[in-house]
Amino acid sequence: MTARVGSGFRPGAGLRMIASAVDAYKRVFVEGDAARLLSHPRPVRHSGYDFEVEIGRITPEADGVVSLELRDPDGAPLPAWTPGAHIDVFLPSGRQRQYSLNSDPADRCRYRIAVRRLDNGGGGSREIHEQLRAGDRLTVRGPRNAFPLISASEYLFVAGGIGITPILPMLTEAERARIPWRLMYFGRQRERMPFLCELAGYTGGDVVVRPDDEFGTPDPRMIFSQTPTGAAVYVCGPPALAEAAREVLSLHDPTASLHTERFSAVPVRDGRSFRIRLRRSATEVDVAADESALTAIRRVVPGVAYSCQQGFCGTCRAGVLAGEVDHRDRVPTGGDRDGSMLTCVSRSRSGELELDL
Repeated sequence: MTARVGSGFRPGAGLRMIASAVDAYKRVFVEGDAARLLSHPRPVRHSGYDFEVEIGRITPEADGVVSLELRDPDGAPLPAWTPGAHIDVFLPSGRQRQYSLNSDPADRCRYRIAVRRLDNGGGGSREIHEQLRAGDRLTVRGPRNAFPLISASEYLFVAGGIGITPILPMLTEAERARIPWRLMYFGRQRERMPFLCELAGYTGGDVVVRPDDEFGTPDPRMIFSQTPTGAAVYVCGPPALAEAAREVLSLHDPTASLHTERFSAVPVRDGRSFRIRLRRSATEVDVAADESALTAIRRVVPGVAYSCQQGFCGTCRAGVLAGEVDHRDRVPTGGDRDGSMLTCVSRSRSGELELDL
């Protein structure tokens, strides 16, 4: 196949595509078919693998997006990683943020991350854009992988905006393995879509770039209409993309598999309102049925630590002093849950919770 950067989306032959998500997902992950994993997930750990890196250079990649090249200060090889992995970055302010590694996994001399500036965010991206310089040193943690690449006969990659970052190493891996792939890359404007020039260097697959201001807002369902039977589908972008994939997936080709990553908080499903007592803060806060405990806590303790908002990094972990927790995190069951909860996703099972915050 040949790369077609900037070409339009070809109409599909109907909504024939994607797999029964539940069955496929269980086959790949729940039933432990580990031989198919190209990117092995790393367990959630909270100590023992922090290390220091130096910023080699900071490069503008698009309007509002910069990349940071990170190296070992002494020139030593960096820890190995696999496509889909991310690192936790500890900023000088004390903020902790997570960024996907988007360089070549075979290059142990450097990591590369990309950061879009969000002026209405939590301040981490502004700090990186405004304050960090080449030569600065940062502490990072990882790499960890919550978005592993599986072995497949063919791939469909779908990226929205900054969601291209975890996809780039997957393209590199697919190229090396000579596995057919297709990338569909969406964004608001071409000038806000990072790594377009870099994508032109991939020749083993089909690259379709569709800025909204040139082609109009795409129908998320139609994005998946040409997915080859049995393909592994990787989606990183706005929630609408993943939701559309799941809906189509549940009705069509049960041989495909869906894998998603998002950069926004997980929506609350089947939530009920409850109250939290914060012992150290000597205050109480009500959690609405459609909001996370973390969101409610931040109303009264704005500086409380958090990062992924997906239920796996553990930054927002809080000790539970009273009450029963409905654990909705992605941490394996066991000791890591004892007497604590991840406030970004977990809730009260019934009644009031008292937390050590």
